[in-house]
Amino acid sequence: GGFAEKALIHENQLAVVNNEVAWDEAACIGCATITGAGAAINTAHVRPGDSVAVIGTGGIGLNIISGAVIAGASHIIAIDVFDNKLEFAKKFGATAVINSKNEDPVAKVRELTEGGVDEAFEAIGFPQTMKQAWDMLGVGGTAYCIGLAKPDATVDLEIDPANLLTHQRGFKGVWMGSTNIKHDIPMYADLAVSGRLNMHDIVSQDINISQINEAYEQLMRGEVIRSVITSF
Repeated sequence: GGFAEKALIHENQLAVVNNEVAWDEAACIGCATITGAGAAINTAHVRPGDSVAVIGTGGIGLNIISGAVIAGASHIIAIDVFDNKLEFAKKFGATAVINSKNEDPVAKVRELTEGGVDEAFEAIGFPQTMKQAWDMLGVGGTAYCIGLAKPDATVDLEIDPANLLTHQRGFKGVWMGSTNIKHDIPMYADLAVSGRLNMHDIVSQDINISQINEAYEQLMRGEVIRSVITSF
């Protein structure tokens, strides 16, 4: 029902939200926010003072950054290949940015954190960036894979069993931010209304459904974060 003007929904799939939240922002809460912020808050349980890396700064990645900020992370490193998106990530709370076209993101993250991050989030879905998330972990860190990979994709972590024991690192998949929709969606709406969760900048533009193909092309070029259909 994502592109439908109306949809019939079972009551179990409905969550009542603060009526002050903008409708286009609420639309993104139900997807990008619960997946991204939920990965940081619910799945990874980011703690105050943690160091975090986020690979991919689209709608999911920016919400991971927002979730890490809410959870109290002290170092949040955003990684992407688009400079404009990296600048945008700073508005959401990234404390450092890396353009992975220009430098090795693993080496740079390990340099910035003096050894590696506590949590690394992969929000693209490429095996190579999943491997990077694993490689940039510090001792006791965990990599969280959120991006959807191709069905036949595989990831070779080249795990050394001895290092696995001493470094105590983890590699975990995340589905929809481990979300309880009845609790989490109203919570995110309240955070958006209070200004603690940046939803305003997630919505790049409101469009008519006739503009959907152009909006997808803009998304692929990294020109927008989210386009929301508000007219038919």
